[in-house]
Amino acid sequence: MHAGYGPTTVVRNLDLTVAAGEVVALLGPNGAGKTTTLLTIAGLLPAQSGEVTVLGRAVNAKRPWAAARNGVALVPEERALFFDLTVRENLLLAIRGDRQKAIDSAISYLPALEPLLGRRAGQLSGGEQQMLALARAMASNPKVLLVDEMSLGLAPVIVQRLLPILRTVADDLGLAVVIVEQHIQMALSVADRAVVLSHGDVVLTGSAKELATRRELLESQYLGEAAL
Repeated sequence: MHAGYGPTTVVRNLDLTVAAGEVVALLGPNGAGKTTTLLTIAGLLPAQSGEVTVLGRAVNAKRPWAAARNGVALVPEERALFFDLTVRENLLLAIRGDRQKAIDSAISYLPALEPLLGRRAGQLSGGEQQMLALARAMASNPKVLLVDEMSLGLAPVIVQRLLPILRTVADDLGLAVVIVEQHIQMALSVADRAVVLSHGDVVLTGSAKELATRRELLESQYLGEAAL
């Protein structure tokens, strides 16, 4: 797959398959093409060549809502919450079908949100807003969960609580999870595999355990400041 913006190609020759129940970490420095990749998988950005499929159905040639209907959910870097709506109302926006069941399922993985259901999203802390963004994505009952920079602006102790949830939902619900994360060691601790991008090209792939043992190589040759 090639992906980019207009005539500008940002990601080249990406061939990525994520199985049900698998967590893949997409790593690389700023500008490597990680977010572009997630936006293309989510159907928010058309692929320049190649295609994205979920359960055999092409999603990149359709409207973004069609990608969501096919089972792709994105937790964007900026969280994209409706700050004037309550936590419950934000969750309801993502749900088709049994609303209470979907809310209960999402909250079971993020129980700290339960006493906050009636609070406006704009009144939440950064960590609570990130939990809500994740819960909203999960409430849509996705097959593929894409998470962009969950740790952005959060204290490491909060990130250490949130990232393992991605491992849990992959295991429990059989979701295919792709995470973009600057906290390299934390990402590798929950992932099965990792793909390293540099200037739009895949430069390294391997199991998360293998790449965790090659941290100095990752930092010095591919990630730079992103690994700090």
